[in-house]
Amino acid sequence: MATIQDVAREAGVSAMTVSNVINGHPNVRPATKERVLAAMARLDYRVNVAARNLRKGRTGTIGLAVPEIDRPYYGRLASAIIGAAARHGLRVSVEQTGAVRENELEALSLSRNRLYDGLILATVGMGPADVEWLRVDHPLVILGERIFGGPVDHVAMPNVAAAHAATRHLVERGCRRVAIVCGPPTEEVDASGLRLTGYRRALAEAGHPGDPALVRHVEHLTLEGGARCAREWAAGGLDVDGVFCVTDTVATGVLRGLADAGVRVPDDVKVIGFDNVEQSAYTVPSLSSVDPDHDRMADQAVTLLTARIEHPELATPQREFVSTFRLVERESTASG
Repeated sequence: MATIQDVAREAGVSAMTVSNVINGHPNVRPATKERVLAAMARLDYRVNVAARNLRKGRTGTIGLAVPEIDRPYYGRLASAIIGAAARHGLRVSVEQTGAVRENELEALSLSRNRLYDGLILATVGMGPADVEWLRVDHPLVILGERIFGGPVDHVAMPNVAAAHAATRHLVERGCRRVAIVCGPPTEEVDASGLRLTGYRRALAEAGHPGDPALVRHVEHLTLEGGARCAREWAAGGLDVDGVFCVTDTVATGVLRGLADAGVRVPDDVKVIGFDNVEQSAYTVPSLSSVDPDHDRMADQAVTLLTARIEHPELATPQREFVSTFRLVERESTASG
């Protein structure tokens, strides 16, 4: 097996220059880099990543713990994080917590034993009372809305502002009785509750009175939950002409339930979701949605984690990053 010294002799450069090429050092002249790469190809040289990582005390792998990998949103987010990690030369090990607090705590405590260089944890079950559990001895970035002001870096969505924009979009399209389908009420801060806040603010600004009958809580943000709400509205004769769903999964269920009841979208009721998962463009009608910029969130989470991995000696303050968003208009909110 060829060594760095063999490559250096073949290319007519020093071993340090070969190392600089392998590690992407910016001060290597293009012609020299090309010569080194050609020598590596001729000698079939392979970088021993495992050995290099062991010398650095690293594994080259980060952990990602998410509630449910089979949900479109978390699948999309995991894909974006894997792509972002690859750009940093890292691999990702994904585990599922089931949105259960105990499983999230286990992911925190076991991540070092599983030989991760750091962990990205999407919190759903944990809350502010669990902040002390975040004081771990390895790099950690939190995704989600459950814990702000904690001792670690945090990447979040613009939930209130984005929900406000989605609801305002329905009002601007002529809706006067705008309903919301959201998760169960809770004393803890979560994404669903924040989106409910944005919804209420938009209606108040538009001069629409808040009607408790238009706020529907479902135990689980599923297709069935959304479909059941739509069928109940249709069967009960509730006057609704717009629906904001706190996830695209719920919104897809609402579309199905309305179709089953013979309610036309967008002619009778306009529907908008949140997440802009790929499937939203392929529902019938296609679903308007809020896009929270998954790629930017993923890139920021990996960048923050990598900085902690590369410079563990720097006791910099924890950083909060809130993503941008855009509203994607499709058929489900089209003007009649």
